[in-house]
Amino acid sequence: MKEVIAITGIGSISPLGSNSGMVWNNYLNRSNHCIAIQSHSEIETAVGALSSASETILEEVRSSTNHYKDVDKTVLMGLYAGRQAMLEADWKHADHFGINMGSSRGATELFEKYHQEFLSTNKASTLSSPTTTLGNIATWLANDLQAKGPSISHSITCSTALHSVLNGVAWLQSGLCDKFMVGGSEAPLTSFTVAQMRALKIYTQFTTAEYPCRTLDLEKNRNQMFLGEGAAVFCLERGKKSNTKAYITGIGYATEPLKHNISISTNADCFQDAMKMAIGESDLKEIDAIVMHAPGTIKGDLSEYNAIKAVFKNQLPALTSNKWKIGHSFGASGALSLELAVLMLQHQQFIEIPFIKTTKSTSKELKNILINAVGFGGNAVTLKISLL
Repeated sequence: MKEVIAITGIGSISPLGSNSGMVWNNYLNRSNHCIAIQSHSEIETAVGALSSASETILEEVRSSTNHYKDVDKTVLMGLYAGRQAMLEADWKHADHFGINMGSSRGATELFEKYHQEFLSTNKASTLSSPTTTLGNIATWLANDLQAKGPSISHSITCSTALHSVLNGVAWLQSGLCDKFMVGGSEAPLTSFTVAQMRALKIYTQFTTAEYPCRTLDLEKNRNQMFLGEGAAVFCLERGKKSNTKAYITGIGYATEPLKHNISISTNADCFQDAMKMAIGESDLKEIDAIVMHAPGTIKGDLSEYNAIKAVFKNQLPALTSNKWKIGHSFGASGALSLELAVLMLQHQQFIEIPFIKTTKSTSKELKNILINAVGFGGNAVTLKISLL
């Protein structure tokens, strides 16, 4: 990287809560997960759903203007998170900043609703097109915040949010913008989306076990991924800033040759390449922890772990993931992982997965953390964030 990028504001809404204090307190509660049970296709289904208090917040966002009465939940979550991030970074509406908001599925709730109406009536609703296009996630946020710069939406499956960070870094380092807002939003808790994951044989079965999703348990004998919803947004600025939460000091990305639509190699070559690129010339010993993608699937967890072993050999950093707690939020998952990494640096406390052994002592000072994300087909991104 030509120069460091400062993270000066963070906003999020997820099963962990709607502000940084709530989110951190939920992470500190090691024995508690955020799994709820919903009925999808008349099957009891484990999900990471927003709390009733957070749903009320979203309805307040919706009612803030008549323009939002017909938008999808992905837009509402992005609006809330973007407003919070902008407030924390102390950006003004007159500032020139760009926005890149990603989502894997986009406005899936509205899309399914409008499609069902079409099947029943053979007519499309007037607003069915503008409210279901992927681009409306970023453009509504840009309109809400009166952003003067570019407004971009994209989908790169489950590495979407970290790709938005890559894009923001590129815009900043090019000199085309001094500030850039990036993030991801996902509302995948629909019966059709859950059915798609069940068809892939990767969704966890409903269980009353203490930890229904044993992410990074490399001895589990069945896939235990479950879906969660949420959004996280970050304000990025070029160079050192007095209000910085953490600095982005390395970026990495790689894609594997596709063997299957959802394939990843045994040793996740894409992750190896992305991590090496993000680490750059730094000593491997300087990496204190990794927030893994680790979705809770047998192959996904193991291949990423193998990739980390291949890169770090016998000096593994401390490893963690938040998906046992809040589920896999597809395009927003990398952003929520980045939020966890920043909070760990700020509070100087490593958040363990309670049912696995950490790979090394976590009492040392945290200075450098990697965040991993990968999408279907082996599209990996790694960020390195640091305290300077």
